Amino acid sequence: MGTWVVVFVFVAIAAFTLGDIFSGNSSILNWGKNSVGEIAGKEISYDEFQSVLQERENNYILNFGREPGDREKTGLRQQAWDLLIARHAIESQYEKVGVEVNDDEVVDMISGKNIDPGVMQAFTNQETGQFDRAALGNYINQIKAMPLTSEQRIRWELFQKDLQPGRARIKYENLLIKTNYVTSAEAEREYHLQSDVAEVRYVYVPFYAVSDSSAKVTDKELQEYYNKNKEKFKTDETRDLKYVSIPLVPSADDSLVVFEDLQKAVAEFKTESEDSIYAATNTDGRDAFVKYTVATLPAFVNQDSLVQGKVFGPFLDGENYKVVKVSSIIKDTVLTARAKHILIRWADTSESAKKEAKTKAQDILKDLKGGADFAAKAREFGTDGTASRGGDVGWFTSIDQMAQPFKDAVFAAPKVGLLNEVVETEFGYHIIEVTNAKNNDAYKLAVVERTITPSDATTNEAFRKAEAFASNLTDLASFEASAKQSGLIVMDALNVGAADRSIGTLTDARQIVQWLFRDASTGKISQVYDLQDQNVVAIMTNKIEKGYKPLNVVKTEITPAVRNIIKGKIIIEKLESSKGTLDEAAKLFGELANVYSTSDLKLNSNSMPTVGFDPQAVGLAFSLESGKRSKPVAGENGVVLLELQNKTVAPSIENYSAYKDQLIQNAASSSAFNITEAIKTNSDIVDMRYKFF
Repeated sequence: MGTWVVVFVFVAIAAFTLGDIFSGNSSILNWGKNSVGEIAGKEISYDEFQSVLQERENNYILNFGREPGDREKTGLRQQAWDLLIARHAIESQYEKVGVEVNDDEVVDMISGKNIDPGVMQAFTNQETGQFDRAALGNYINQIKAMPLTSEQRIRWELFQKDLQPGRARIKYENLLIKTNYVTSAEAEREYHLQSDVAEVRYVYVPFYAVSDSSAKVTDKELQEYYNKNKEKFKTDETRDLKYVSIPLVPSADDSLVVFEDLQKAVAEFKTESEDSIYAATNTDGRDAFVKYTVATLPAFVNQDSLVQGKVFGPFLDGENYKVVKVSSIIKDTVLTARAKHILIRWADTSESAKKEAKTKAQDILKDLKGGADFAAKAREFGTDGTASRGGDVGWFTSIDQMAQPFKDAVFAAPKVGLLNEVVETEFGYHIIEVTNAKNNDAYKLAVVERTITPSDATTNEAFRKAEAFASNLTDLASFEASAKQSGLIVMDALNVGAADRSIGTLTDARQIVQWLFRDASTGKISQVYDLQDQNVVAIMTNKIEKGYKPLNVVKTEITPAVRNIIKGKIIIEKLESSKGTLDEAAKLFGELANVYSTSDLKLNSNSMPTVGFDPQAVGLAFSLESGKRSKPVAGENGVVLLELQNKTVAPSIENYSAYKDQLIQNAASSSAFNITEAIKTNSDIVDMRYKFF
C-alpha cells in the first residue's frame, strides 16, 4: 500500500508540473523573469517596483507640474530602489531594537508639541520669524474640507505618509549614534596628534630613481601581493567589451538641402519688418536676436561689412548654416575699447621707490617710441598676468571695475597708438598702447540658424553599412581584423556595471549595457545599436562575477605597485650601505634624490613636504629620539630616511573634553551613512533592474 501511495504522489506532482509547463502561462518557466532583484531575502517583483516608482513619478509631477524626462526618470528609479531597500532591509531592523512610531506620534509631529522641522519651516511667519500655529491649524482644516482627489489633498497625504518612516529612521539611527563613545585616553591622544610638533631632516628617494628594467616582477610576487591585498579587488558583477563607432555624418546632399532652404530666408528677411519675430520663429539656434558691441561681435561677422538692413548668408559656421540681418545700428550708452600695457610696480610706497619705478617705465616708453616691439617689452618687463600675452588687457568697457586712471587714459585717447606719458595707478606705472579706440556702436543682429542633420536616406545608408560590418563577424579576431580593414578604431570599455548608462566615449549607451547583462556572453557580437549620431557594434570580451576580481584581470593594475615594492627594497639596501650624512646618502642617487626639512610636522597630517601622503614616515619620525636617525622605510611614493632634529611634546592639560567632543562629532557625522552601508552589505542585495530599464 505504501508503494502505491508513493507512486500516486509522484504521478500527481508530475501531472501538475507538466500541466504548468504546457499551460502557456507557466509559473515554473517564468520564475524570476518578473523579478527586478532581491533585498534581504525578499524577491522584488516588477509590479512592486513599478508601484513605488509610480509614487515617485506622481510626486515629481505634483512638484514640477510636468512629466519627468528620461534623465529625471533615471533618478526616480534610483529613489524607488533606495526606498525598497529601506522598506525591506532597513525598516526590518527597527523591530529588533524596539523602534516604532504610532499614530499619536504622527499627530504630534503635525500639530502637537514636537512639530516636524518641515512643518515648522513651512508655517514660520517671515516677518516675525516665529512659528504660526494658527496658520497651520487653518491649513489643516482647509485640507480636510477638500476632495480626496484634489492636488493639495494628495500632496498633504503623501507628506503625512512619509512622516512615520522618516521619524522611525531618525530614532533608529540616533539610538545607534548615541552608542558612540570616546575614552579619555582617546581624547588625550587626539590632543597630541594635533599639538605635538617634530622638526626633521630627511632624504627622499622616489621610486622612479630606479629604472623599471632593474625591478623585474615575477608571477610569484604578483600572486603574493594579490593574496595579501585581495579585499582591494572586491567587485560587483561587471563586463568588459570592445566596440567600434560608425559616425552618422550628413552628406553633401543633406548640406545642400539646408543651404537651399535658407536661401528663402534671405529673400524673406529683406522685406521683413519684424526681424526679431521672424528670426525667433524660424531659427534652430538660441541667439535669434541679440545686441552686440564691437567687443562681443561673433567671429562670423565682419564689423566693416555691417550696414543697417543688410542681409548676408547663407554661410557655414561650424555644423550650421546661418543667415544674418543687421536689424539696426545704434549708439550705446557704454563705451568699449581695447589696450595693451606694461605694468612697472614699485618695490614699496616710499617716494624713492616710486621715482625709481617711474624712471624705469619712462625709459621703456622711450624705447617703444624709438620702434621697439611692445609685446617683447611686455614679456621682458611686465609684472602682471598680461605679460605672457604681450601685455594685452583685452576688451573692456567704461563701466568695468578697473583702475580709474588707467580707464580714463584709454577712453580719453582719440585714436589707436602708444600714449605719450606713463599712467600712475595704485598698482604702479602703466605704459599703454590703445589697440582699439573707444567705440559705442551697438549692432542688433537677427540670425536664422539651421543645423545640418542627416536625412533619412543618409541615416538608413549608414545603418546598412554598420549592419554589413557586423554581419560577417564571428569572434574577436574577425571583429578587430574587419575594423582595421574598414579604418575603424576599436575602443575598450572595462568594468562596466549593470547600472551604468555610459560606456567609454558613449555617453548614452544604456541599451548596450542592457544587452551586456541580459543576452551577451564572452565572444558574442551585438546587433547594431543606433545611438543618435553614431552606430555602434560591440563584442563582449570578459565577464567578472560578483566577489573578487581574479589575478589575471588585475595583473596589469597591480604590476606597478609590486614593482615599486621591489624598487623600495633596492633603494633601502643602497641607503643602508651609506654610513655618512644624509647629504652623502642622497648623492648615491644623483639628482633624483634630495635632502629636505620641515619644522612643523604633526602626527595628524599624514603627509610630508615633497614626499606627499605617507603616514608611515610621519609616525616613524615621532618614534625617534632627538638626534637619532631612522632606518630607511618605503612609503607610498618612494623611500624616506629620517633624522629627528627636535620633538616638542605638548604639555598635559587638565581637561580634554574639547577633543572628546570633536571625536564624538566626527563619529556622529559619518554614523548614519555607515549604518546604512552596513545594513546594505549584510542584506545580500541583488539588483536586476537592467532586465527592464
